[in-house]
Amino acid sequence: MSRNKVLEVENIIKVYGKGENRTEALRGISFDVLEGEFLGIMGPSGSGKTTLLNSVATMIQVTSGNIRLKGEDISSFRGRKLSDYRGKEIGYLFQEFELLDNLTARENIILPLSLHGIAGREAETMFKKLARHFDIEEELYKFPSQMSGGQKQRVAAARALIGEPDIVLADEPTGALDSRNSKMLMNCLSAINADEGKTIMMVTHDANAASYCSRILFIQDGRLFHELRRNVKTEAAAEFYERIVTVLSQLGGGSANVL
Repeated sequence: MSRNKVLEVENIIKVYGKGENRTEALRGISFDVLEGEFLGIMGPSGSGKTTLLNSVATMIQVTSGNIRLKGEDISSFRGRKLSDYRGKEIGYLFQEFELLDNLTARENIILPLSLHGIAGREAETMFKKLARHFDIEEELYKFPSQMSGGQKQRVAAARALIGEPDIVLADEPTGALDSRNSKMLMNCLSAINADEGKTIMMVTHDANAASYCSRILFIQDGRLFHELRRNVKTEAAAEFYERIVTVLSQLGGGSANVL
C-alpha cells in the first residue's frame, strides 16, 4: 500500500554570512518523509542536521530550495497561516523540554490547544489518551521542578502531540536523559508511531535512539552521506543498531565521536 508524502524537501541550501565568513550549512539536500514514517537524521557536529530540522520548523529560512508540507510550500506562509503551521501542523520536541515552570504538567500539555482556540470533548479525549500512553497520569498536577528529567520529557512529548500535528519534529529528545529514561521515551514514541501512525522526524546523535527509527538519513558537511532502511517486520532493533554504528564509524571516527 502506497503512503502519501507528508514532507518534501527539495534541494535546500542554507548559507550563513558573506565573503570570508560565508558558511554553507546545507548544500542541496533532498528527501521525502512519508505518512506514518519514523525518520532519523544523524551526522557529526556541524553537519547541518539541526539546521535542517529548524528549517522545516520555519525557525530558519533557507537560502534556496523548497520545503512542502502536504504539497504546500511553507516559505509562502505568512501571518495566521504561519502561526497555524507552527501551532497545529507540526509538533516540536526539544532536547531541554522547554516546559513553563509556572504551569503544571497538564497546563503545559494543553497550552497549544488554548493558544489556538481548540477545546471541548475531543481535546480532553486526546489529552487523557496521551497521559496514559506516556505514563504521566500521576504527574499531571506537578510543576516541572517536581518532576524528573524523564517525566518532563514525556510531558513535553505529549504537548508536541496534543494538537494531532501532521509531523512531530524531535531535536535530540534523549540528549538530556539517562539510558533508562531514554529507553522509556523511545518506547513511547515508537509505539505511538506504530499504533497511531504518527509521523516523526528526529535528529539524534544516539545510535540506541536511532535504532527505533524505520529509516535514517546520515548528513555530512551539509550533504546526504548515506541512508539506512530498517525492515521493521524482520529486523530487530539490535540488528539495526549495529548497522547504524557501522555507518557512524565511516562518518568520522566511531559513534562516540558523532555528536
